Amino acid sequence: MASIRDVACQQILLEDSSVFSVQWLVLPFDLADGVTPEFLLERYLNHLRRFTLTLVRPRSEPGGLGLRLVGTRLNLIEFSGPEFHQDDRRHSAVLAIRGGILVQPDRCDRGRLELSTEELDDGLRVELQLSDYCPLLLGSAKPSTMHRMLYRFTQAAIHKVVTVRFLLRLYRELAGPHACVRVVPAQVRKGRPT
Repeated sequence: MASIRDVACQQILLEDSSVFSVQWLVLPFDLADGVTPEFLLERYLNHLRRFTLTLVRPRSEPGGLGLRLVGTRLNLIEFSGPEFHQDDRRHSAVLAIRGGILVQPDRCDRGRLELSTEELDDGLRVELQLSDYCPLLLGSAKPSTMHRMLYRFTQAAIHKVVTVRFLLRLYRELAGPHACVRVVPAQVRKGRPT
């Protein structure tokens, strides 16, 4: 039986009212063979489709990728890329945000989603990080308390659940159907909790 693994999680608003969200899981090396950023990206996009009951459909577009709302031509979020990077121990797939109906129109050239792996002494860290994202629900670079609460209890909560469930699904795929995770708080950066 697989042991319980921790999923570390932090979601905050930075001083410029952009979102920083990170979740990670450390896989033991005996489960990590073949886990690459390409593998993670493919699995994550499939997970989004399944998790949303196909209401959100990842779609390849010229120069990028869109997360399209079913039955429409509307992309919730549009990305350029992915671009793949690597150094000695860390490998990543980076998708830069370039627009979509969930992004503030005047700040749509900011933000990125990064799926990465990093070799640690005790295993392979699998991480999803959303940074510098400016959600439409916040309204502006100076969101009101109402806008912050609206974002916190809708889009931020959904993003956290989707990401944690993705890491759980990944762990179960690799370790077996009875594998479990628990969510633990992390502090990578300073900011206001979402």
